[in-house]
Amino acid sequence: MTTFDKREEGFERKFAHDEETRFKAHARRNRLIGLWAARKLGLDGAAADAYAAEVVTADLDRPDSDAVVRKLRMDFEAKGVEQSDHQINRTMEELMAKALADIKAGH
Repeated sequence: MTTFDKREEGFERKFAHDEETRFKAHARRNRLIGLWAARKLGLDGAAADAYAAEVVTADLDRPDSDAVVRKLRMDFEAKGVEQSDHQINRTMEELMAKALADIKAGH
């Protein structure tokens, strides 16, 4: 194996690792935002966990951040919860940073 082949293989492994980390962080962020929203909706315990799972599933069905925001917006409006899109997006950004930090820390 040449040095070039070794470098290429190293880059491929790093890319695969980075993608896996990004996927895990994204799923963790969605669970955390689901739990955050559940509290806003007055849910706790098993109901909050079930709601968080719905948020994760919503993103898997349509994998983009907008799918999560749309779900939260729809549920907040249905329950009369005042929450701006700006606040939802800011919270999602904060929770993504937390999810990445948790994963890097091995949690």
